[in-house]
Amino acid sequence: MVGVLSNRVDREDVKAGDHIYSWRAAYIYAHHGVYVGDGMVIHFTRAAGHEIGTGTVFDWFLYSSSPAATEGPPCEKCGHLVKREGVIMSCLDCFLDGGNLYLFDYAVSPAFFLAKARGGTCTLAASDPYDVVIHRARYLLNNGFGMYSLFKNNCEDFAIYC
Repeated sequence: MVGVLSNRVDREDVKAGDHIYSWRAAYIYAHHGVYVGDGMVIHFTRAAGHEIGTGTVFDWFLYSSSPAATEGPPCEKCGHLVKREGVIMSCLDCFLDGGNLYLFDYAVSPAFFLAKARGGTCTLAASDPYDVVIHRARYLLNNGFGMYSLFKNNCEDFAIYC
């Protein structure tokens, strides 16, 4: 169990199979993924520039959860992974995109769950064993997780499914 006020962790505290996330857009939403070890994360994302916008100011909040850096040389750790949408694997640095690292907490008590300041950071449900989580994430990396939908099929749904 992490903490009631923050699930922030250091890189050395995460292990393969952990459900991790990083806050985006000034803590408006979080991007979730599965840490698979060796500094790599499998996560579900929309492609930059391919989102269906609302045509309003809300589009600023709905930008892609893929790494923002599209200019300059590719990342030395994961730049060879050319897939930029759907279920992708990237290095932890690109996943975090300059943000902090947080650990999603499983099997919390009802009291802890109710005490959490923000939703989307923990669940009452238990996680499956780490090897099963990694197997699912790698399977979906090769086979997809359907069409990305902000409200019905997103990165948090992906990580929880894994």
